Amino acid sequence: MGNDVILIGLGSNLSGDAFATPRQVLETAIEAMADYGIVVKKQSRFYRSEPVPKSDQPWFINAVVAVETELSASELLQKLHKIEASLGRVRRVRWEARIIDLDILCFMDQILPSVAQWQEKTDEITIPHPRLHERLFVLKPMMDVCPDWTHPILGKTAAELIEIVEKETEQGIIRPLD
Repeated sequence: MGNDVILIGLGSNLSGDAFATPRQVLETAIEAMADYGIVVKKQSRFYRSEPVPKSDQPWFINAVVAVETELSASELLQKLHKIEASLGRVRRVRWEARIIDLDILCFMDQILPSVAQWQEKTDEITIPHPRLHERLFVLKPMMDVCPDWTHPILGKTAAELIEIVEKETEQGIIRPLD
């Protein structure tokens, strides 16, 4: 698969009124993708992880899916926001507890808006995701789906990024559910 892939990160730590568990929220989001022209080709295991940054909110369930679509990156982001809204996501505060979070982690080898602006705070779509290389709850599920993926800016594989994160930061606990 390498870098010829579109990867989407999924996370939930609330179930809302319509779902029994955050995992059911993620399973429903994955199923809904087909209705929006997003074909899931491969899915990671589900992982349970502490919130980052650490807080007293509930732990998250996370996963990563590899998808195919005819949509552009910005069109895909719009569709993911529609799926989030259909599942009850309301955006209020950054890093708050949420029923669903769908992030484009990478879109082939695209770098948006540009290499120079990649980690700047912007309202534009940012690809690859500006913090994916710092998050074990993203990197570990990525290894399930696409172990040979290489960050197009940093030039490091997911495995190399995991090693760096585990050495240099305190990420908290992440473990597979299955």
